[in-house]
Amino acid sequence: MAVLRLALAQYDFPVGAVAANTAKVRELMARAREGGASLAVFPELTISGYPPEDLLLRPSFLAACQEAIQAIATDTNGLAAIVGFPHSVGEVYNAAAFLRGGEIVQITHKQALPNYGVFDDKRYFRPGRTSAVAVVDGVRVGYLICEDVWQAEPAAAAAAAGAELIVVINASPWDDAKQAEREEVLVARAKETGCALVYLNLIGGQDEVVYDGGSLLVNGDGSIAARAPSFVDALLWADFDTTTRTLQALDWPSVPDTSHEATLYAALVRGIRDYIDKNGFGGVLLGLSGGIDSALTLALAVDALGPDRVTAVMMPMRYTSELSLEGARGQAERMGVEYHVISIEPVYEAFMGQLTPVFAGKKPDVTEENLQSRTRGVMLMALSNKHSRLLLATGNKSEMAVGYATLYGDMCGAYAPLKDVYKTEVYRLSRWRNLAEQRKQGAEAWVIPPAVIERPPSAELRDNQTDQDSLPPYDELDAILARFIEEEQSQAEIIAAGYDAATVHRVVRLVLVNEFKRRQAGPGPRATTRAFGRERRYPITSGWK
Repeated sequence: MAVLRLALAQYDFPVGAVAANTAKVRELMARAREGGASLAVFPELTISGYPPEDLLLRPSFLAACQEAIQAIATDTNGLAAIVGFPHSVGEVYNAAAFLRGGEIVQITHKQALPNYGVFDDKRYFRPGRTSAVAVVDGVRVGYLICEDVWQAEPAAAAAAAGAELIVVINASPWDDAKQAEREEVLVARAKETGCALVYLNLIGGQDEVVYDGGSLLVNGDGSIAARAPSFVDALLWADFDTTTRTLQALDWPSVPDTSHEATLYAALVRGIRDYIDKNGFGGVLLGLSGGIDSALTLALAVDALGPDRVTAVMMPMRYTSELSLEGARGQAERMGVEYHVISIEPVYEAFMGQLTPVFAGKKPDVTEENLQSRTRGVMLMALSNKHSRLLLATGNKSEMAVGYATLYGDMCGAYAPLKDVYKTEVYRLSRWRNLAEQRKQGAEAWVIPPAVIERPPSAELRDNQTDQDSLPPYDELDAILARFIEEEQSQAEIIAAGYDAATVHRVVRLVLVNEFKRRQAGPGPRATTRAFGRERRYPITSGWK
């Protein structure tokens, strides 16, 4: 029986950090060698980070990546390695280098270039033509790059070339449906080819996407041998048995809760932490309104960065309820963050004093409500500038979808953690976070004030206001939005599913007419299969209704 030991680097390799990524590869290769691995495997575009976007148009960047892969090759004595990098040979390829004996032995190019969703590979790369196979300790190892395994042909070609094991290096962003889809595809490839598969995925936050890791081992008969935890950095050890074509995970880390809520929460935390740290910000600031969205955002920020790097500001107005004031103060104190209360009343009145002569003859309307929100935005931005703390926007996907948000008001913020999280999901996450705290601290523990979770949601911009004055109930609204946005259903299809026709027409109209707002929103981590931004791109000006 021949056994091949692999070391799989489920780590973050940040975009553009060529020198740091190179150093990390070398350090991990040393650990792999010390641990007795024969093959170390690294994610897609390890050297450049993924996606490098228009950095790939810069010759100096491509040259630095080429120098890095050559330097890494010199460290491979006693170890083979597969490392992703951008390969520039007149044209640019998304490549994987097979390194051994101090040399670049072989280079293969990604064959299937995705150009859907968040992917834009065809803008930058030319497709490869062949599947590569290398021999490591007598084992024939095929290796593919990400999208290649989602098509049948590249894996079939590797198997036809004699591969016993197929290694797939990936930069596959997380969403709430992705892991099930990955497993279905990998099981199909294993059954088609008879090859065992190693699926190694990148981890970390990069602007509007988060990579979860979630690496997989699949036996030659299609059974799942092991699942790596999501959002856990680790060097994963595995043994491949050539006789049975089976894989064995060796002491892989685990997480206590693998529920949807736990994984989504971990994705949002990772998104915040990596966005703040990779961009060099000392901390964050947010408006804590006493509502559930800002309460969840505060919890996420503290879990991501620690309380010392988070500042919360309550900015009351005459319409702010005592429940909001108590909820915000209680949460800020419980979480140990810097907390300020700054009334917007005098600033708002000053604005109105200047504007009233020009408003003469017009009744109060949403203008005055929006002015309250914009007053808060001005003050938060001033605090952000003065204290060098990045402002987090607290709006959710339901609000962003229908435009229930104020430009240059509550939409102020350089990063929006809940941008792709529906309101109903905000409630589920908040309840889950409290339950997680109770498991650790006891039945009375909470992070998000229970009264804030149970109250009817309100923007508190006028007396006795609730969100449902302007919107359908969130259960109904989110169901319609998910059908229209994620599932791309027509209005007729949604109505046929049993939803009120007038409500459907109104919701769809709000989605379409508020594209201009979303174009001006801060980035936020992708959580669903159709996030606003680079994944869902609708024209602002359009006659299609």
